[in-house]
Amino acid sequence: MISNKTMRDAFWDRLYEFAKDDKKVILVCADMGAPALDKWRKDLTNQYFNVGIAEHNMLGIASGLAKEGKNVYTYAIAPFITSRAHEFAKLNGGLMKLPIKIVGVGAGFSYDDSGPTHHTTEDISIMRAIPNLVVLSPSDSIIAEKFAEISYCSKEPIYLRLDRQIQPNIYNINNKADYYKKGFCEISPGENTAIVSTGNMVHTALNVRKELLSKGKNIGVIDLYRLSPINNEFKEVLKNYKNIVSLEEHVLNGGLGSIISETITDNEIKVNLKRIGLTDYIYCYGGRENIQKVCGIDKNSVIKTINSL
Repeated sequence: MISNKTMRDAFWDRLYEFAKDDKKVILVCADMGAPALDKWRKDLTNQYFNVGIAEHNMLGIASGLAKEGKNVYTYAIAPFITSRAHEFAKLNGGLMKLPIKIVGVGAGFSYDDSGPTHHTTEDISIMRAIPNLVVLSPSDSIIAEKFAEISYCSKEPIYLRLDRQIQPNIYNINNKADYYKKGFCEISPGENTAIVSTGNMVHTALNVRKELLSKGKNIGVIDLYRLSPINNEFKEVLKNYKNIVSLEEHVLNGGLGSIISETITDNEIKVNLKRIGLTDYIYCYGGRENIQKVCGIDKNSVIKTINSL
């Protein structure tokens, strides 16, 4: 059942179905294992390569394979596949427009027990700055699976950020992949205020809405799951509100809030924006919920901020 899968396993299981019949689908990973990858290694020997702890080399190999017409996917922990190998993504994906798919697991504080070296709280900023690179940020396993279908057919370079933990499903598995190509979904319309979020924080936004709704406040929730490029329809949705609150498990500089701010400014939309996110690197342990509380992005902190608007 997809409801019991992480985004990672939902994505790789769906792509495996394509790879069985299409020998051009190649997976290159950097010292990463996963239950969903065991059958790749066992059944698709000539389509699965593990290069070890060598993310630069991984993207270099992937670029060469893509140049030869292969449909190539790379996979590693998100901070290493983005920050460590950023130049390769910038030049080979952005500049040369090679259709490599860069898949990182561990968005935000997914690796809460591994400390700041494994936190992924600036990847949106650095990856969306690369021209021609599509940036995808699913909020549940259903979208992650649909992104496997979308990326398989795509000729564009893509960065896909996956959460490590199992999240409740928001969307309908019966929706076709085309449903998700718009890049965002207004999950719950509100009256004057809406929260725009991405990834695992969409679930926090929905919990905030549920509690505020019980107190007579109808707060909307918008899931922005394609962070670059932004669909023009997104700005039309923003026009329906007086207040927008961006919520992210990511630094504010260049992140989701910056994307929304740019959209508002560039299109001269008359709406107030409050950004909720991280202002610095976090040296904190005690589990993801505790880290979020310290950062002021947990449910209660978000409710307090919205009530103060």
